[in-house]
Amino acid sequence: MKETTTIALFAIFPFLAQAQQTVGLFLNDSLSYNGYTLFAPSTYRVTYLIDNCGEIVNTWDSEYSPGMSVYLLENGNLLRTARLNGAFTGGGVGGRIELFDWEGNLLWAYNYATNAHQQHHDIEPLPNGNILVLAWELVPQANAVAAGRKPTSIPQAGIWSEHIVELEPFGTDGANIVWEWHVWDHLVQDFDSGKNNFGVVNQHPELINLNYTGITAGGPGGGSAQTDWLHCNSIDFNPEMNQIMLSSRVFSEIWVIDHSTTTAEAASHTGGAYSRGGDLLYRWGNPAAYNRGEAGDQQFFGQHDAHWIPPGRPDAGKVMVFNNGLGRPDGDFSTVDIIEPPLAPNGYYLLVGASPFGPEMPFWSYGAGAGEFFFSGNTSGAQRLPNGNTLVCTGADGHFFEINALDDLLVWDYINPVRAFGPLAQGQVPANNGVFRADRYPVDYAGFAGKDLTPTVPVEVNPLPSNCQIFNTATATHPQRFETGIVSIYPNPATDQFFIENESGEALSIRVVDVAGRIVFSTNSTEKMIHCNAEIWNKGMYFAYLANPSGDRFFVQKIIKL
Repeated sequence: MKETTTIALFAIFPFLAQAQQTVGLFLNDSLSYNGYTLFAPSTYRVTYLIDNCGEIVNTWDSEYSPGMSVYLLENGNLLRTARLNGAFTGGGVGGRIELFDWEGNLLWAYNYATNAHQQHHDIEPLPNGNILVLAWELVPQANAVAAGRKPTSIPQAGIWSEHIVELEPFGTDGANIVWEWHVWDHLVQDFDSGKNNFGVVNQHPELINLNYTGITAGGPGGGSAQTDWLHCNSIDFNPEMNQIMLSSRVFSEIWVIDHSTTTAEAASHTGGAYSRGGDLLYRWGNPAAYNRGEAGDQQFFGQHDAHWIPPGRPDAGKVMVFNNGLGRPDGDFSTVDIIEPPLAPNGYYLLVGASPFGPEMPFWSYGAGAGEFFFSGNTSGAQRLPNGNTLVCTGADGHFFEINALDDLLVWDYINPVRAFGPLAQGQVPANNGVFRADRYPVDYAGFAGKDLTPTVPVEVNPLPSNCQIFNTATATHPQRFETGIVSIYPNPATDQFFIENESGEALSIRVVDVAGRIVFSTNSTEKMIHCNAEIWNKGMYFAYLANPSGDRFFVQKIIKL
């Protein structure tokens, strides 16, 4: 692991006697990757950029709630989606795209929302200044029947398919559509030989099974008459390969298509750099979706934020996904997974015979090991940082945390303080504070050039006193972790009790919080064996924060209550 050279101070505990901390920054230790974190609370109109101490560096105000993603561009402008009320009312609905400058002035806005189509969830800025837009399109009931979908699985109002348009913005509110791709051009079905798209599903992994029913848009169960029958929730672009990646929540799969095609080629099965037209080049996560696997072969469960790890970062070129885990056979829990697609030297994805696409297992995964439990049934994302750390956003509860590359230890911890009516006061219990994704931008990011990055105040109202500092270089004065074995917690996972073993000989300030930031246990102790009663705790994940009186030694560990 390459050690970071920008260091921030651990959030110490002296303020515990003054108020209970429920939101904002809980931890910023010396192994965290220093930068600026961008997030848009899902039900609020302000987008925030904060530093590693949780203090506001910039904000952007809109007249609309997000719909759902936001991006900070390399020129310092903010590109965001916005939510419009219209004909499409599913989860993740958007419909409007906005561009703001650093000062918050609206430079451009474009509505992609009619009775026939509407942007949702995500967009993707391209290197040439264009924008890829992920959108629903309405397929009337008769059209769906003619395509070979089972009539019993078509609501009377029709179904929503997916398509992508590439926008070329102009002026303050205009855009040209310069390229497009539609799922409806790449279907296969084995239900009715007299209808369109009939074929043997497992002989066409490049096509999308029109009658597959997997996880519903809102949860497990595979509803037979889903309107939103695909529910794609992220889009990403790989400029080196000129490919686009989509994530389908219902299919629990990621899909890769060719962007080098013309629009006409994208509607066909030939053409483009990979000679496949707009057919799928690669898919992964659930081979049962194309009849090349069983239920037990499924790897993704309603996943979000599928993307290629960018160049210059550890594991660059591999694919990172937030695997929500809703409906896993062994229980609901989330993981962050990295997969390494099987690429041939010519850029084609390898597929052997009648087997599903590889790999057999993720290259790396976090969340399934002891002490790693976390869960968000919807939204969410993860990001590989330049120093190898991983930033995770569990979107449902607005929780952002960072684990380090060496041993997956928690090194930064933050809970979004903003709900629909604005920021909470410190001490209030967060609720409805979800966030679609959170992204960390390096301090030397091009978009920050010439910008005022002076931090102001924390996002929350009435913040607690804090001695958090940002260091430009590693120094001997920032807090260090206790050496391995000096402080330990066991058993973990725990049931009704656990113990903290303290061989340091120092007094410890101890705090245990749940994932919403509520303190469930706190004490100061000089004992070498400290007993903690967890009998009344709900099952789930907790965080234990320990520090000595001077604050120069600390210990952090997740605790799982069974």
